[in-house]
Amino acid sequence: MRRFLPLLLLFALLTACGAPDAASTPAQTGARDSVVIAMGPTSEPEAGFDPAFGWGSGEHVHEPLIQSTLTVTNTDLTIGYDLATSMEVSDDGLTWTVSIRDDVVFTDGEPLTAEDVAFTYNTVKATSSVNDFTMLDRAEAVDSTTVLFHLNTPFSIWPYTMAVVGIVPEHAYDSATYGQNPIGSGRYILKQWDKGQQVILEANPDYYGEAPKLKQVTILFLEEDAAYLAVQAGQVDLAYTSATYADGAPAGYSLLSCESVDNRGINLPVEGNPVTSDLAVRRAINIGIDREEMIQNVLNGYGTPAYSVCDKLPWYNSAAQVEYDPEGAVALLEEAGWLPGEDGVRVKDGVRAELNILYATGDSVRQALAADLSNQLAELGISCTIEGVGWDTAYDRALSEPLVWGWGAHTPMELYNLYHTQPDTGSALYSPYANETVDAYMDAALQCSDLEESYTLWQKAQWDGTTGVTQDGDCPWVWLVNVNHLYWVRDGLQVADQKIHPHGHGWSIVNNVDQWSWG
Repeated sequence: MRRFLPLLLLFALLTACGAPDAASTPAQTGARDSVVIAMGPTSEPEAGFDPAFGWGSGEHVHEPLIQSTLTVTNTDLTIGYDLATSMEVSDDGLTWTVSIRDDVVFTDGEPLTAEDVAFTYNTVKATSSVNDFTMLDRAEAVDSTTVLFHLNTPFSIWPYTMAVVGIVPEHAYDSATYGQNPIGSGRYILKQWDKGQQVILEANPDYYGEAPKLKQVTILFLEEDAAYLAVQAGQVDLAYTSATYADGAPAGYSLLSCESVDNRGINLPVEGNPVTSDLAVRRAINIGIDREEMIQNVLNGYGTPAYSVCDKLPWYNSAAQVEYDPEGAVALLEEAGWLPGEDGVRVKDGVRAELNILYATGDSVRQALAADLSNQLAELGISCTIEGVGWDTAYDRALSEPLVWGWGAHTPMELYNLYHTQPDTGSALYSPYANETVDAYMDAALQCSDLEESYTLWQKAQWDGTTGVTQDGDCPWVWLVNVNHLYWVRDGLQVADQKIHPHGHGWSIVNNVDQWSWG
């Protein structure tokens, strides 16, 4: 089995000898049915490869690879089948009946049945602190190939939840040890895990689907600088990178740029802030910023304009898109009574147009976006300062100050979590906002008995022609950019077409690693 240089030794060799020629490195001269990938250290699952503790789900949603799921998200983010062969929902939306394949076995040779599915979901509901399973009452196996999901409330997007929950074996599950030595039925088997260093996956010879083209996948967990050095040294076949390095292609590699819904935007509190509580200010900011300029200056050209939290997804409403219109922004401000003072900063009723834009300390991209936004808003007569803060205080401060956030998921629940009124506070979760009509559309979307029809309701929550969360509506958030996910790829490695990546620059790239090949 191929082993890799410890990180300190790799640094020492690179410093002493310079980067070796990529054509002579072990990663390239090894078997052509294997691949070596560098991911960031935060991609290593702290709790191991256990779906009950977040593997495959949470903020950085991805396919669990080691386990099978009932459904999958297709390239266009509609729903397809993995273990499931059919599914239907009752008229009241409270019961989902899912039939599964009868030809699947776990890697220990035992068959996967509906009992395992029910056990998995009941365990995840009782254990998971990563995903919200409050809508699930219980899962029940009717027979070996049929499982019923009894919900507490209608939840039309349940198929998206089923796409991220890997199925574990009831007969071999121990919450204390499973994450370290997982037994699954997915495309790959966890062969080796050297914590803090690497994971080695091997193709599952008993996989029920198309056999993986790559028989071994090695994941190295490296900081960004170390990943770049590993590319220069020819130690990896694919490595994550950032716009900082994007113009310096190492010999033998090319840059892969993947579109994402990994967005960056700011909340604009509709109350508790004397400036952003004015709808005209929020709308002026939305049309008065040059997103393309941000992409070029901050992302080195590797990004797309963001207009919502769900750009390019099936439930996106194109009414969210706006044109850059600084003159229109100025007109909105002046019509609302925000007039330039002696120093050029606008004033209304004695209130100066001043904002303090927060960003997460240590996040250079968010800091640069905050600075760029500050400069652009100054041209509109809105004076801004920027401040780095820790997440221990950021959530509370965002209730009255704009904060640069990062979102983006393969589920409409992202819209719900950002815009829906919370019953205990009477306001949205992350920033003060409430709109009964928007709430009603999202509630109806969840209660809808048809998934495709629910997309229309999610779109109406964004804008129905009269109200919503877009520019012509309440505009409580302004979205700036979607950050492309960048990777160095060794010449000859054919990476399969990627579906749009969610928030997080990690395991999403290997969702279809079984379909990669060497050309």
